[in-house]
Amino acid sequence: MSANTETQSNSLDTIKWIVAIALLAAAVLGNYYYGQSVSVLYRAVGVVLLIVAAGVLAGLTDKGRQFREFAKESRKEIRRVVWPTRQEASQTTMIVVIATAIISLILWAMDAILVRIVGFFTGLEF
Repeated sequence: MSANTETQSNSLDTIKWIVAIALLAAAVLGNYYYGQSVSVLYRAVGVVLLIVAAGVLAGLTDKGRQFREFAKESRKEIRRVVWPTRQEASQTTMIVVIATAIISLILWAMDAILVRIVGFFTGLEF
């Protein structure tokens, strides 16, 4: 009995996904087809309504429910994050900028030395 119910649910989800994709295709094709003959306002309203309908239909599938649950859990997790203060962010940024400048100067010096060494051994002056 459970396997039969699951099969029906999967087939209904497949149909829902097909209809949702068809709605999105209708939005794109309708906007293209009526590009010159219908007002931009009416086309925009039609596209928005079709996209919303496709989103609602996709949200009614198992994957849509899983996505909504994931989004809710993500929002809860974001609230738990301890964000740095403005001063901490500024100090960390300055440390990164200074470290980058120091490393770039070291690499520039190493490059200059290696160019001189290679020039000495090959007889080419750069």
